[in-house]
Amino acid sequence: MTLRQLLWMAEGYGQDRWAHTSLICALIANGNRDPKKTRPIKPADFNPYITIPQRTDAVIVDQNNIGLLRKAFTGR
Repeated sequence: MTLRQLLWMAEGYGQDRWAHTSLICALIANGNRDPKKTRPIKPADFNPYITIPQRTDAVIVDQNNIGLLRKAFTGR
């Protein structure tokens, strides 16, 4: 067995354990939350192996397009 294979096995084991742990954390958090005030918590919120994709469709407001936004929101 090579060192690379041991690394893959350790990484897979860590992901499996975190999937289990994050599920239990989500169950405890959802059992103790106020359903009227907060949204349900997903196990992915606790799992460090799951990455949240970053939004890339954000519009940067600068001097060139501020007039378009003003016209869109105020009608002037």
